[in-house]
Amino acid sequence: MEVYIPSFRYEESDLERGYTVFKIEVLMNGRKHFVEKRYSEFHALHKKLKKCIKTPEIPSKHVRNWVPKVLEQRRQGLETYLQAVILENEELPKLFLDFLNVRHLPSLPKAESCGSFDETESEESSKLSHQPVLLFLRDPYILPAASDFPNVVIEGVLHGIFYPHLQPR
Repeated sequence: MEVYIPSFRYEESDLERGYTVFKIEVLMNGRKHFVEKRYSEFHALHKKLKKCIKTPEIPSKHVRNWVPKVLEQRRQGLETYLQAVILENEELPKLFLDFLNVRHLPSLPKAESCGSFDETESEESSKLSHQPVLLFLRDPYILPAASDFPNVVIEGVLHGIFYPHLQPR
């Protein structure tokens, strides 16, 4: 798994003063997706992770001003934080995977002690939901369908692989 924070944006709000949202890029098993999180969500994650794994330092909660240079330093610090959690832990806790919206196998006892990022989440939703889509009783590429015309491509390939010493008909 690889994690980057390529950007951030300032979000205006009518109910409260503005806040910064960090865009997290998650690369896993050749797939990429994005998650957006506020610093307060990183801080909540850090507090929970400290209870069950060794965690790196997280950037300071309080910043003096909201100039782009300071926010860029925070972005870099949060990116380093996420990458360090991944590097320093052979098995990532369920709540960390939940934070990044990564599907995972049901937790093993070691990771279970960390719990879920969203404590109300049921165990049922963490199970994989893969179902077989097709079931072939025979290999459709090796055994051609019964028809009046032979599949010359498959016949040629199989003949070339298994009987290269024989001359073509």
